[in-house]
Amino acid sequence: MSDVLELVDVSVVRDGRALINQVSWSVAEGERWVILGPNGAGKTTLLQVAATYLHPTAGQVAVLGEKLGEVDVFELRQRIGLAGVSLLDRIPREQTVLQTVLTAAYGMTATWHETYETTDTARALLLLDRLGMGGYEERAFGTLSEGERKRTLIARALMTDPELLLLDEPAAGLDLGGREDLVRRLGALAQDQYAPAMAMVTHHVEEIAPGFTHVLMIRQGKVLTAGPIDTELTARNLSLCFGLPLTLERHGDRWSAQGLPFG
Repeated sequence: MSDVLELVDVSVVRDGRALINQVSWSVAEGERWVILGPNGAGKTTLLQVAATYLHPTAGQVAVLGEKLGEVDVFELRQRIGLAGVSLLDRIPREQTVLQTVLTAAYGMTATWHETYETTDTARALLLLDRLGMGGYEERAFGTLSEGERKRTLIARALMTDPELLLLDEPAAGLDLGGREDLVRRLGALAQDQYAPAMAMVTHHVEEIAPGFTHVLMIRQGKVLTAGPIDTELTARNLSLCFGLPLTLERHGDRWSAQGLPFG
């Protein structure tokens, strides 16, 4: 398998502080990665580098075989699907769900005077249906629930048939039902052999969907561990990552964690 994403000794420094520090990480075709770590660990910064929206202060980054600094990132971004809270404020509240997904074909967040082929509309409707948003096509984006917005953004991220899909805390802010519905749909996507390579940022092991193959744990900007989820997602590694003693249990294809009691 060839590398879809490769970071070598990558650091991002802002105001004298390293947001990520000498990170080396690679994602191969067919791999589905979960990125775990506490608040402020550098997870979103890492994803922004992978999405080409942040350039490293030091180190080398190659995305889809193209080196950052030697490629037109606007063309490269068309091959990357990105869904995260950073997009929410850029999507007009009055724009319909269908328009929100369709605009991804032009690399836009708001509709203008662009035209779409019937095949574009058909693909957008298919993706919305797959993410449980069938029948919502004409709803205004601003009227959606948190879970409905998250599922719309994932459909949007898939619109261009990307080679790399990046998800930044897709289950954040969801209630139990919304989380479980999303995890179920992400599991179906992760287990689809034709789906792109994936990397998902989360704080919670409960949000790891079946089909995710690898885990990267990051703490204070540095990689703690990275590799197959079956060997690297352990209570010891999780405790070191979050800075307190944790237990970890596996229930079939799902995980749960909790802190040890005092005393």
